[in-house]
Amino acid sequence: MSDPLIATTPPASSRSRGFFPARREPALSESRASTRASRMGISRATQPREAERKASSTLIRWLKFNFVGGIGIGVQFGALFLLKSVMNFDYMFATAFAVEAAVVHNFIWHEQFTWGDRVRPSWRRSLVRFVRFNLTTGAVSIVGSLVLMRVMVGVGHLNYLLANAVAIVLCSIANFLVSDGWVFEG
Repeated sequence: MSDPLIATTPPASSRSRGFFPARREPALSESRASTRASRMGISRATQPREAERKASSTLIRWLKFNFVGGIGIGVQFGALFLLKSVMNFDYMFATAFAVEAAVVHNFIWHEQFTWGDRVRPSWRRSLVRFVRFNLTTGAVSIVGSLVLMRVMVGVGHLNYLLANAVAIVLCSIANFLVSDGWVFEG
């Protein structure tokens, strides 16, 4: 005699009729995706949510990156204006110095705010990240800005502040991707 409180699976012949729907075998590609997901510890039900969470996290990080970068633009424009217009330095020197001032500013804020969830506080680790940031983001920003400034101001006679804005926009996407993928890797 069986216990009515213990659920039992009906025989296979009754599964395809009535109360229990027929079981569908997954296609080969679904099976591979399911196997890969289970090896990574992700159930098939959470795969779309995980992808949405990652996309949302990247979007939020991108917005933070641009927020910090916007403040950095103010630092860069202020330093460039001060060095070029007030102190009469050559626009190329003023650009290099202003970009480095913004790079230092942005690194401090990115480490604490943009990628603060990935960073473990440590002078040694921060120094390594700062060197990486300068070699990548700093190099892209300085070299990109100097080349673009030479072309837009030196050759095209564009206003140096407008040319600086164009250079910032053109370098920002590369800087985010390098920072997210290597400098502040998770």
